[in-house]
Amino acid sequence: MTEKTAGALPPVVDRQAWQAAIDELRTREKAATRELDAIAAQRRRLPMVELPDYTLIGPDGPVRLADVFGERSQLIVYNHMWSDGAEWQCGGCTGLTSQYVRLGFLDNYDARFVIVTNGPIEEALAYKAKVGNRMDWYSSSESDFGADVGAAPGGGFAVNVFLRDGDKVYRTWHTDGRGTEQLSHTFALIDLLPWGRQEEWQDSPEGWPMSPTYSNWLDSPDVARLYGPDEDARPARS
Repeated sequence: MTEKTAGALPPVVDRQAWQAAIDELRTREKAATRELDAIAAQRRRLPMVELPDYTLIGPDGPVRLADVFGERSQLIVYNHMWSDGAEWQCGGCTGLTSQYVRLGFLDNYDARFVIVTNGPIEEALAYKAKVGNRMDWYSSSESDFGADVGAAPGGGFAVNVFLRDGDKVYRTWHTDGRGTEQLSHTFALIDLLPWGRQEEWQDSPEGWPMSPTYSNWLDSPDVARLYGPDEDARPARS
């Protein structure tokens, strides 16, 4: 990590100058919010494609994709990267999905959010417990589901959204790479900080602390240490 240069701090100004700078930035922030609203409106108007009748593997055995919805009509799937037999799975996937501990609010929107991985269900459930993940996990190890939705075995991660109409399931949206950042509160919080993410690729003032990309992210062992099976026995963190 590159330490911050001595004196590498935001300039100190009076309250009036600070308010003027905030007001200037707020104009751009509001424009970005309106653009995100417009993008969401376009997303709601996307066409969809019908999917085959996939069978996944859940904690209780085989389950049709249509039944993964439960009583809901909409389904968000995080396709978790997986390497069979590995002690630790993708740190980015593990860290991102560790955030989702209270998903009941989706009930009011007729939706559900689950993890699907290409790994064997027994390994997947053991890993879920190891890192303290609170989501519902399913395996696509015995179907082409992962490969067909942009998350093939040995490939990357993805987020997919599906709509069910009766017994028919349709794919409505997909993203991968940095497209998944919109699902995370971590970057939203970190980007509010004066020093930001502190990653080398970012446009920051001279002298700001910088680190190699990903180096400050929690890796899978960190997630297990913080949120794993013994979490309840640890002192509360401020």
